[in-house]
Amino acid sequence: MVGVLDMIPAFASFGVKAPQGVAAGLIGPSAAFQGGVLTWVLGMQLHFFIALMAATIYCFAGRKMNFLVDHWFVCGLFYGTAVFLFMNLVLLPLSALHMAGPYQLRSLVDGILGNMVEIGLPISFSLHRFPTLPSKESTT
Repeated sequence: MVGVLDMIPAFASFGVKAPQGVAAGLIGPSAAFQGGVLTWVLGMQLHFFIALMAATIYCFAGRKMNFLVDHWFVCGLFYGTAVFLFMNLVLLPLSALHMAGPYQLRSLVDGILGNMVEIGLPISFSLHRFPTLPSKESTT
């Protein structure tokens, strides 16, 4: 769900080549944008893998820290911000894109608010709504 919610504005802003922009972080821009369908698929896979890892980290942390489940709204907003900061201050500078500042204030605000709504809140609400996995006995 988070991968879809986060990719919608990417498609709106960057068009159908948005997944190739994600792939460019791994293989470089020239290879990504010349690779056609294969790099488009690679970018989508990377995008959903990153979304899955963001959700996994929050859910594992939520198993140990109950306040993440109980106060899902505030924690989700902060988690979305943390994901944005990690992506922009750690992952993108280390990627093949080497993207690092200077940042425009509007882009930062849009990015942080977007991550809060598209990433943080859906992940935190999902853990709040489904705090435990169903047992095998209850499904039979």
